[in-house]
Amino acid sequence: MTLDQVKAKLDEHGINKIKLGGFDIDGVLRGKYISLEKFFSSAEKGFGFCDVIFGWDAADVLYDNVKYTGWHTGYPDTLAKIDLSTFRVIPWEPGVAHFICDFYDHNNKPLAISPRQVLQQVVAHSRSLGYEPMFSVEYEFFFFQETPHSLHEKQFHNLIPLSPGMFGYSHLRSSMHAELTHHIIDGLQAFDIELEGFHTETGPGVYEAAIKYDSAVRAADKAALFKTAIKEIAHRHDLVATFMAKPNQALPGCSGHTHQSLWAHDHKKNL
Repeated sequence: MTLDQVKAKLDEHGINKIKLGGFDIDGVLRGKYISLEKFFSSAEKGFGFCDVIFGWDAADVLYDNVKYTGWHTGYPDTLAKIDLSTFRVIPWEPGVAHFICDFYDHNNKPLAISPRQVLQQVVAHSRSLGYEPMFSVEYEFFFFQETPHSLHEKQFHNLIPLSPGMFGYSHLRSSMHAELTHHIIDGLQAFDIELEGFHTETGPGVYEAAIKYDSAVRAADKAALFKTAIKEIAHRHDLVATFMAKPNQALPGCSGHTHQSLWAHDHKKNL
């Protein structure tokens, strides 16, 4: 997608601000809002983004064993470039478009520590061998009738689930929470993340979602954006969502599945 095409899309959707981000060392989406003026000035040459995101964990605790960045480097900016092909409109944030960034070193080379660019290199190697890797992801996750403040007040214990009991594949439970269900399915569809399936899983307030397959990088983008999107949509329903593997030792955990296949480069044959 060219910058002119993006501008036309922004005008078409009445976009007045941009939300963009990139994936840190643990795959967490880190980003910010920028103005349209800043977006257009950055779209071709890039902009500075603090490289601390490759030197801390999911709770912003700094690593003490990373050579790439740290107190010894002063956590400087690295070059971020906006991937225009990742244009999305955020349905639950009117007037806001979303883009994913890639990161580059001082020689304008893809940053070797950036997870998205590591995947891009693997895909490029696969294609050089005549293969097109296709992936999809399924997630399981809990919904709780909590807020970030109540989670800390309770020290993450005795949380109230969206619904009690063990009801895997329940027609009734999904219908009871139809507004949430449709907001997720329709919202994600409009956010260019199509779900092939969505249902309750065994456990109180547990759901499972299967994301439609796509090429490897797009599938990885969708998998990471999905987790953020679910949490944002949940907040708008006064809920908290978690993808923790085992939030409660007395209950089934949150599983996940990665589906993968190699296709011929013309996408006509599953090898």
